[in-house]
Amino acid sequence: MQLVNYETVDRNIVIITLNRPEAANALSSDLLTDLEMCIQKINTDEEIRCVIITASGEKAFCAGADLKERKTMNEEEVIAAVQKISSMCDSIEKIEVPVIAAINGVAFGGGLELALACDLRIAANHVKMGLTETSLAIIPGAGGTQRLPRLIGLGQAKLLIYTAKSISAEDALAVGLIERSVAPSFLQDEAISIARKISQNGPIAMKQAKKAINQGIDLSIDKAIQLEYESYLKVIPTNDRKEGLLAFQEKRKPDYHGS
Repeated sequence: MQLVNYETVDRNIVIITLNRPEAANALSSDLLTDLEMCIQKINTDEEIRCVIITASGEKAFCAGADLKERKTMNEEEVIAAVQKISSMCDSIEKIEVPVIAAINGVAFGGGLELALACDLRIAANHVKMGLTETSLAIIPGAGGTQRLPRLIGLGQAKLLIYTAKSISAEDALAVGLIERSVAPSFLQDEAISIARKISQNGPIAMKQAKKAINQGIDLSIDKAIQLEYESYLKVIPTNDRKEGLLAFQEKRKPDYHGS
């Protein structure tokens, strides 16, 4: 059985589906290897304009690390396994095009850290999520202590991490942990709808916008504005910019080609 499925929609949207429903889509070593291969494929395909990451079934998006596998490891192997999950999350965050997490079921520990590495998070309204590592006498090790505070603020992040509490999709939406909460039957349609809206915009502009936002957040405002300016300069000579102006003038939808 394939542990990660790779599907293309509308030629320029990719849906990656974690496919270990019998193990709550936990991040085994083999699944992580398959996922990294998918990310490498995305990074070499200029046609792709948006990525959706979801999982099989409705019970679990991802329960985090595969604890059954983890129990068989010595300390050095555990460290390597944590680093592999962290590296995978970094790889997701560094994908040049926008990435949407369509959270179809519970997302705990490394599973939520995977979602935090995405640009947007949409959750089915029945799901629970949380960084529950401290209840296992460990801490989030795949970016959770860093990405969560940047997303929802220091106090709310500390509350979730210190208590190891899981929260509902409704509460996650209220604190800004997710951007949408929908009925399970509408989750994929909502994710694809947002991906299509993203994909119809200028591909080069989208990549530069993501770069400016993600890299600028950790800079002083002066340096961040300079980064935005440098990113803006990248879109000035493009054919897409000229096409956008012409389409606006002619009152039609633009036809962008990423050039």
